[in-house]
Amino acid sequence: MKTAQKGFTLVELLVVIGILATLLAITLIAINPARQFSQANNTQRNSNVNAILNAVGSYAADNRGALPAGITTTEQNIANTGANICADIVTRYIAALPTDPALGGGSVTDCTQPYDTGYRIVQTTDNRITVDAPNAELPGVVISVTR
Repeated sequence: MKTAQKGFTLVELLVVIGILATLLAITLIAINPARQFSQANNTQRNSNVNAILNAVGSYAADNRGALPAGITTTEQNIANTGANICADIVTRYIAALPTDPALGGGSVTDCTQPYDTGYRIVQTTDNRITVDAPNAELPGVVISVTR
């Protein structure tokens, strides 16, 4: 008399593994983690650009429209070798200068040390201020705010 054997055949196991692999591939394509990280970094850049512009605006409001000395009509990096606005705005108008995620994120609190935020600033001909993030990660995305 033959006894009934319980379990799955090799073909059944391979079919289930194939279905799971296909579902995993579809899920990874739908989620696209690299794009999600790029979008998160660009959102952080947008927030940082607005925070810097708000701090510069508050400085100008408190100083009868005068801008921090480092801001000129030539676009330059917000850095101690470019538009050095750190000492004018840090702690009074913004807790710390934010740094671009491509440069490791974080922030600048000590204005006496070398720093580069990765953001650029310029005073336009109509006396408006533009801050932008040149390191946007997704194609076609421009992160720039003017006030």
